[in-house]
Amino acid sequence: MTSDSKIPVTVLSGSLGAGKTTTLNRLLTLEDGRDVAVVVNDVGEVNVDADLVERRADLPGGESRVAALSNGCICCGLRGELRTELVRLAREYEFDYLLVEASGIGEPAPIARVFAGRGPAADLYRLDTTVTVVDAPRFLRAFADGDPERAGPDDGGTRPLADLLVEQVEFCDVLLVNKRDLVADEDTAEVERLLRSLQPNARLVWTAFGEVDPGEILDTGLFDRETASKSAGWKQALERHGSEGERDEEGDPADARNRDFDHGHDDDHGHDHGHGHDDDHDHLHPPEEYGVRSFVYERSRPFHPGRFAALLRDLPDGLLRSKGLVWVAGRERLALNLSQAGPRTRVDVNGRWVASLPEFQRDAYRRAHPDVHWDDEWGDREITLVFIGRGIDEGALASALDDCLLTEEEMDEAWDGFDNPFPAAPAQELVATDAGIKTKLSTTP
Repeated sequence: MTSDSKIPVTVLSGSLGAGKTTTLNRLLTLEDGRDVAVVVNDVGEVNVDADLVERRADLPGGESRVAALSNGCICCGLRGELRTELVRLAREYEFDYLLVEASGIGEPAPIARVFAGRGPAADLYRLDTTVTVVDAPRFLRAFADGDPERAGPDDGGTRPLADLLVEQVEFCDVLLVNKRDLVADEDTAEVERLLRSLQPNARLVWTAFGEVDPGEILDTGLFDRETASKSAGWKQALERHGSEGERDEEGDPADARNRDFDHGHDDDHGHDHGHGHDDDHDHLHPPEEYGVRSFVYERSRPFHPGRFAALLRDLPDGLLRSKGLVWVAGRERLALNLSQAGPRTRVDVNGRWVASLPEFQRDAYRRAHPDVHWDDEWGDREITLVFIGRGIDEGALASALDDCLLTEEEMDEAWDGFDNPFPAAPAQELVATDAGIKTKLSTTP
């Protein structure tokens, strides 16, 4: 099946209560001659949103074209069921377009991979647009007012809501900023500045009560796999950092080694030192335009686990987002991801360092990636972190991070003797707040 003959898809993501179902119902009431099928996901046992949608989405003859996937999330546990349901819909019905409403705790990137990856569903459908519906007043309270704990209810999930909200914003083609009627005129610019610092690329559309021109989110042709994998503000910061000549010949390891669209959990060793960059930066605005600055911290020495964990409990106020790759002493095999939004910081396992692989795999990887950063003793291990925030003393933060690195004397010690709260296996994650440090089973899909 050619790309033109595949069924186009728009995916709606966003936090619980942002207005996804309202937006979906608005679209279904519009008479534009298009037959639309719908997939609605809810993590609860009863799919209330599907019930609200179904009465507006009947195929001719009274057949339902709403697929309800409940009691789980289609970005992780129900991804197999999603693929099955997509194939069933395409085989049993004829329709022109598919709308997918993710749950309030769904991450859009894994859902996008169902349509833009490989498999029966990808053979039948073409991902056209990814939309994140943003609750404007909630976003303003959570980030502009410096209180990310007010991001809203967690829909039964255990992930930090501020962190999830940021990830939903970072991966999209369209930011549908809903509830404009509840935001004061003087606050709209602040909301836009913060959203643009997280997601510089996306089309930004203000709306109220989910009333949006269908042309803004249907048949846009905006989704592009390569652009999607590099669209987050922290990745743009890395690209600017590299283009300004501040990096040496190390490439951009964090671009692919973090859970981005292209790799997720599906690769062999968790990361790829990709070097392809989009050289068109016309869409980027100078940091001062959004009142938010970003900087990149890179070092080729590991963090001391105790000192670094203590710092994560006391990151400076004003940090909107921190993201990247960390090397922690005592975890020589594992490339660790750091993800911070607001008062919570998560560190989990991305995969293995290339240097820890068997020699034949390591050599094969280096032959395939001749430009990869490589140290004779430590291989590809390094630290690459991006910090985005307002009023941040970059020098002070960089100095505090440097104080967490192993000293020359500690480099010669036995690192497995350090008290180490950081994940020792892929099923674990560290969560740091000002209340303390906790290592637990990972909740990341």
